[in-house]
Amino acid sequence: MTPEEETDALLDALGRGEMTDAFDPAARLLAALLDDVSQWRSSVSMTPST
Repeated sequence: MTPEEETDALLDALGRGEMTDAFDPAARLLAALLDDVSQWRSSVSMTPST
């Protein structure tokens, strides 16, 4: 598997909410950022301001 394919597989897994490698610092960081964005999106009102 090429590095690009590995990156794509990691991002796909994180997008599905799966933690593929708990010991990989980059994977942990991406998972934490994804979780933060998900929490932020759920707390933001989607009503446009006028």
